[in-house]
Amino acid sequence: MRVPQHYKQPTWQRFFAGAAIGAVISWCVFLFIFGVIQEEQSTIIDEQKRDIEELKNSIKIYQEEYSKLNKEAQQKVTVQNIEVHIVNGKKYLPKQFMITNIEDDVKKNLSDLIAKDMESVYDNHFLIERIIENKIYKNDGKEYKLEMIKFMLYTTIYIEVEISFSK
Repeated sequence: MRVPQHYKQPTWQRFFAGAAIGAVISWCVFLFIFGVIQEEQSTIIDEQKRDIEELKNSIKIYQEEYSKLNKEAQQKVTVQNIEVHIVNGKKYLPKQFMITNIEDDVKKNLSDLIAKDMESVYDNHFLIERIIENKIYKNDGKEYKLEMIKFMLYTTIYIEVEISFSK
């Protein structure tokens, strides 16, 4: 028995030619569809990369703002400065530099309160009052004592005192 030769028959030649042309056309269609899908995917990836970069930048900005606000909040809850004012200083001390010296001395005594949180300063305000009122100041042979009238606490401690002769 012999296998018939198909290459001489035109029907088989048309079948194989049609299959080959169909394979080439289907391969071209596949490449076109695959290319379109890949282009869409690359466009989506590029958009996502841009979105990620924008989000990273906004996160960075928010983190900087957050740390800046934390620093400001930290400064707001701590004592930054101390101000002392003698209300009736001109009545007892005729010279301004004497009043200034006493105010500076009180500030120096309370300088440990700078950079402390307001809660601990408020808890110790009776101690602060005693520190101010128990000290006796000597000037020109006279002794003076201070009495705290007003105590205001914020980032700056503001203290008003009255001066009088010590007994």
